[in-house]
Amino acid sequence: MSRRLFTRALALLAGCALTASGVVAAAAAATTPRAPRPEAAAGSTVSKSGGTFPVTIPTQYGSVRVAKRPTRIVSLSPTTTEMLFAIDAGRQVVAVDNDSNYPAGVPKTTLSGYTPNVEAIARYRPDLVVISYNPTQPNLVTSLKLLGIPTLYIPSAANLAQTYGEIATLGKVTGSVSRAQLLIAKMRSQIKTLVASVAHRSQKLTYFYEIGTSPLYTATGDTFIGSVLSLAGLKNVAGASVGGSDYPAFSSEVVVKDNPTFVFVADGTSLRTIASRPGWSSLTAVRDHRVVELNQDVASRWGPRVVDLLRSVIRALDKAPATAG
Repeated sequence: MSRRLFTRALALLAGCALTASGVVAAAAAATTPRAPRPEAAAGSTVSKSGGTFPVTIPTQYGSVRVAKRPTRIVSLSPTTTEMLFAIDAGRQVVAVDNDSNYPAGVPKTTLSGYTPNVEAIARYRPDLVVISYNPTQPNLVTSLKLLGIPTLYIPSAANLAQTYGEIATLGKVTGSVSRAQLLIAKMRSQIKTLVASVAHRSQKLTYFYEIGTSPLYTATGDTFIGSVLSLAGLKNVAGASVGGSDYPAFSSEVVVKDNPTFVFVADGTSLRTIASRPGWSSLTAVRDHRVVELNQDVASRWGPRVVDLLRSVIRALDKAPATAG
């Protein structure tokens, strides 16, 4: 993510971590949703893609009931925007937030997912709003509920299982159940193939993952990013959570001391800036051109393009010698 967004995103991730335990359980249950019944119950409708309405989804802010297939969705999260379009529900989306820029042609607006304006959202006459952040002043879910607008909270995923669960949930509420299941199956297959392509090494390659500077911030092995990179056989030099934080400030001197095999950069910092840091020119990752600049959007949106993230990481492994530890 860009430096401009990093501080806001870090606060968002911290807030999600405090209240996400109940949602993780709900998302895991949604990973393999039950197939719709052949006959809908009285008063319900069935979409062409297998969704049955009304549908009720449990969230940490209460249950959300969607009475019928929504046709005026507002997405206030780049990740959920990508998920919605990937399950062929893009035609139902009438507005997305100002950070959503993928796929091309999304109905981008000035709406903010971090500082949402209830009145501005309501002007789009949505029959469903999807968010990944619920500010308390004012409480967005409560405010939109008072206007009769169903609002679905989809938090930042903690792991791939939760990502799959969130895709399945969006499939349910949009009437794109079969499309969602196809996407999940495709992602699983692609990730399995990528993981199988990783060469076996007697010692794990190590890495430092940079997500911000001034001070230096990293993602530990306990994060979504850490779980994805572990699939490539990589070991995080930051280890597990530090001081109760999954995204701690980290010592530049410790990075130099640990001398990781790779440095992955997800905050837009240039290679020249990295090499000019005190002691960093001695890092083997710098000397041997193993500082990998990741696409900031792909690295911070844990939806369908996580496959692209894993692919770019695995491709980078070719830069390490077979005996690298």
